[in-house]
Amino acid sequence: MMTSLPDPDYQAEFYAFTAPKRLVAWFIDSLLIVILCLITVVLTAFVGLIIWPLLYLVIGFVYRAATLTSSSATLGMRFAGIELRDLSGRRLDSQKAIMHSAGFTFSMAIPVLQVISIIMMLTNPKGQGLSDALLGTVMLNRRA
Repeated sequence: MMTSLPDPDYQAEFYAFTAPKRLVAWFIDSLLIVILCLITVVLTAFVGLIIWPLLYLVIGFVYRAATLTSSSATLGMRFAGIELRDLSGRRLDSQKAIMHSAGFTFSMAIPVLQVISIIMMLTNPKGQGLSDALLGTVMLNRRA
């Protein structure tokens, strides 16, 4: 078990290509969330269509919080081979997973924040986005 984060200058392999892998994970997770939303719309006799944006944000938040709490990675992140860790190198606990999910959901609801987050991921040595920087988390390549 890791007790601290790898240094990006000396162990760059832990951070290699995490930004594009995050994009792959985002596409997969978005598809899964859309499927969950469509199921919800059908189960609500299509009333869910009226509140689709809110439905998407709520289901996305619950999906992210649940998967980050259980394994420090969403299903998309697992597929892409990445996971979130705190600054001590530990998996996210439920509180930090919920806070990270809330930050992500908030940034998705306000596109300028998402753009800032993407720029941060591409320019920060640890590839941290806005939520990561605020919460003290980092995306790492999952160890084999």
